Amino acid sequence: MFFYFLLFVISQRCIELIVARFNEDWMKKRGGIEFGQSHYPLIVMVHSLFFIVLTVEVIVFGKGLSPYWYYLLPLFILTQVIRIWALSSLGRFWNTKIIVLPKAKVVTKGPYRWLKHPNYTVVAMEFLIMPLLFQAYYTALVFTLLNFFILAIRIPVEEEALKALTKYEEAFPMKRDEEIGKI
Repeated sequence: MFFYFLLFVISQRCIELIVARFNEDWMKKRGGIEFGQSHYPLIVMVHSLFFIVLTVEVIVFGKGLSPYWYYLLPLFILTQVIRIWALSSLGRFWNTKIIVLPKAKVVTKGPYRWLKHPNYTVVAMEFLIMPLLFQAYYTALVFTLLNFFILAIRIPVEEEALKALTKYEEAFPMKRDEEIGKI
């Protein structure tokens, strides 16, 4: 079962990379500007190593499906639904890189109504759920920590880029102020 699961997730990521490449080209042809190029290789390395380390831990240590799989699998499926919702809400603006189209309207629909970075939340959950599903506890711990450090670099760079080129600061605080006013 592990290899079918892994094949599914890796296939999904490959399709996402193809979509990201098309979106990158589309944005750059319209004046999109890339930020965070120095940390992007680190992100690619960590995400690639995640699958390698997960596979090694499951195979070398003879790990199998968790006895709690009936909780973890639906949770994983939920993360995938949120992932698809987040990516489709961004549409052409979604990318694995930080590319900002100057003066573009900030996306505040879909899960972005409640979270600034729902896809990063999904990835953080995946780095826990996927290894736990197959009892790969070392992978869960190490890559959750690595992801935390990467996001501590990436999110500020992304937010600064959005603040510099869009009305990012106006989009989210106004939403929060409206919600507070309803209470």
